[in-house]
Amino acid sequence: ISKSHHPRAVEAATKYFLTQAAASALVLFSSMTNAWQTGQWDITQLTHPTSCLILTSALAIKLGLVPFHFWFPEVLQGSPLTTGLLLSTIMKLPPIALLYMTSPSLNPTLLTTLAILSTALGGWMGLNQTQIRKILAFSSISHLGWMAIIIAYSPKLTLLNFYLYAVMTTTVFLTLNTTKTLKLSTLMTAWTKTPPLNAMLLLTLLSLAGL
Repeated sequence: ISKSHHPRAVEAATKYFLTQAAASALVLFSSMTNAWQTGQWDITQLTHPTSCLILTSALAIKLGLVPFHFWFPEVLQGSPLTTGLLLSTIMKLPPIALLYMTSPSLNPTLLTTLAILSTALGGWMGLNQTQIRKILAFSSISHLGWMAIIIAYSPKLTLLNFYLYAVMTTTVFLTLNTTKTLKLSTLMTAWTKTPPLNAMLLLTLLSLAGL
């Protein structure tokens, strides 16, 4: 993230490091609390309510679900497009895997609340943005909300949703990287350079929106 040595990039890297470190510490803390109460170290079978609550919050911070989403748009805005692509897809895989493994022991009420807030706020906050990376960050938050809400009922469907999201987001990021587009104003004039690529981008964005 901080490869460009720009102050905003360094700030994004610091924010990313601090949030992820805090979330990882919380995951360890939840398993420790569970071991302390029940004598069981297995993170996939948490039985103590406090540990379940802490683990749910930790995974929400790692993924960037509302109300723990503030780091994600900032970090994405401070990174180049290729780094942003990695952050939106590959770096979401470990927390999604943890979510998948621990889905039976997560707190359903908290997870559902966070998921509903994420889908609502993800769409709502993306409305008044002009920076494309921030719009994509809010799109990611919204998609993660849908994934989190379905995990309790059908974990396989969450994984399928994540794979589809990753494929579509990769297409969008790579297209934007090719046309060197970072703002909506540049996107307006980008179609003159490569019309086929931008037609493709239009279809991908519609598909990402679920049309």
